[in-house]
Amino acid sequence: MRPTTSTTPASLQLADAKAVLAAQPFSRLVGAQLTAFGDGRAELRVPLAEHHRQQDGVVHGGVLSYAADNVLTFAAGAAVGPAVFTAGFTISYLSPARGDELIARAEVVRAGARLVTVNAELFDQRDDDEHLCAVAQGTVARR
Repeated sequence: MRPTTSTTPASLQLADAKAVLAAQPFSRLVGAQLTAFGDGRAELRVPLAEHHRQQDGVVHGGVLSYAADNVLTFAAGAAVGPAVFTAGFTISYLSPARGDELIARAEVVRAGARLVTVNAELFDQRDDDEHLCAVAQGTVARR
């Protein structure tokens, strides 16, 4: 993992990343919030509501994929700077998400000259407990 090389305070870096997320109309629609950002790591939270769920009450896989995609890319940006975009990712759904909040955490595995490899875990939070519901690995490209 390559650490962030910036003289900007971490709180300002998080504020800048939050502004990037807030500029994404779909992220606003989903209700996503960036809660951690720096040193090749990121955390994204989505408060879950009825409109995030399928007909049987579990969270739609597209919501989990959205969270994985965004948190992977934000973690890469925390390591190498903001000029990045998702080149691809895979996700494995481990158990249905049914809780009140989705938590996605990602960490850079390797930051190369062109590509950044990132791993993520997604948790379904219910009753103050986190349940692992998906894992993802992504490749993020530098512009």
